[in-house]
Amino acid sequence: MRMLDTYVSGGHDGRDRVLVDHLADAVLQQHHKLIKKIKKTLDRIEEGTFGICDTCGEDISIERLKARPVTTQCIDCKTKEEAFEKALGI
Repeated sequence: MRMLDTYVSGGHDGRDRVLVDHLADAVLQQHHKLIKKIKKTLDRIEEGTFGICDTCGEDISIERLKARPVTTQCIDCKTKEEAFEKALGI
């Protein structure tokens, strides 16, 4: 954040400040979203449901969990969900 403040205080106009603020807010929102997912993953570990697909109930592959530990779906279910969303234009 200090680097952003230095950039903005260097004589740039107000539009730069708005852009920097917007980008900083976007990054914070992404971090908050990831923190929520991590907390839910920790809950799943405690409940004994970590690694089980929420959609089909099958085990999520170790490879997928290594690549995306916060996932709640196996690759097949996630792929189907994304295809459905794409078809709907979501």
